[in-house]
Amino acid sequence: MLTSADIKELQDLSLENRKNIIKMVYEAKSGHIGGSLSACDIMTVLFHKCMKHSIKGKCSEDYNQRDRFVLSKGHVSPIYYSVMAQLGFFEKSELKTFRKLGSRLQGHPSLMCPGVEIATGSLGQGLSMACGISMSLKLDKNPANVFVLLGDGELQEGNTWEAFMQASHRKLNNLTAIIDRNGLQIDGSTECVKALGNLSEKLKAFGWEVIEIDGHDFEQIYSAIQKAKSLDAPVAIVANTVKGKGVSFMENNAGWHGTAPGKDDFEKAIAELSL
Repeated sequence: MLTSADIKELQDLSLENRKNIIKMVYEAKSGHIGGSLSACDIMTVLFHKCMKHSIKGKCSEDYNQRDRFVLSKGHVSPIYYSVMAQLGFFEKSELKTFRKLGSRLQGHPSLMCPGVEIATGSLGQGLSMACGISMSLKLDKNPANVFVLLGDGELQEGNTWEAFMQASHRKLNNLTAIIDRNGLQIDGSTECVKALGNLSEKLKAFGWEVIEIDGHDFEQIYSAIQKAKSLDAPVAIVANTVKGKGVSFMENNAGWHGTAPGKDDFEKAIAELSL
């Protein structure tokens, strides 16, 4: 259970992450704000309160015991880089190089970036990769956990459901899939493009334990992830979120899926986050 001090810390960290997301995409004149903001609270809690990290990399004694993370929805790299900078994988000043030529902080995660486990961005593939990592850890009798963040739009990809079947069949109880269920994708509503319907019941039918939460409630996020670690089956956390969360004119607006703000919108967004 989180303390009041934990909640305050997470609120401050999440606010910093939201500002970083807006600044990075604005300065790069390219990037994905909407989904980064919807996943912001999830990533903040996961990275700061739930995962074991190995900041020093392969030379560190705790490297093999680190938890693994796969960003299946690789286009929301701004929130990924922001939380890693907060943890010390690289200096926060490097965030200014996002999507710049020669930067380690590419538009989609690349192995040139410290802390990135696997290059991602081709939607629908992240869960399959996470299954492979989970199986490898089990073969090595390594107790580390594997977390994968998926967008709800990419659940329209068929190989995602093959991976759900594989995880259940192989009893990958070291695997937790967190689904950023914001209901929007680049073409509009997920339910209009290709309806997911009752997602929780679908996942249960595929043999997964399912926990449904408010993806902006720190306590619910934390409790769900901690519970997932203790269950004897792969766990899907369906996190109901708001695309563009935190900036009023971006919220629930598919137009901000992959649009960089101009000067006026940038200043308006930062002003709202600074209130």
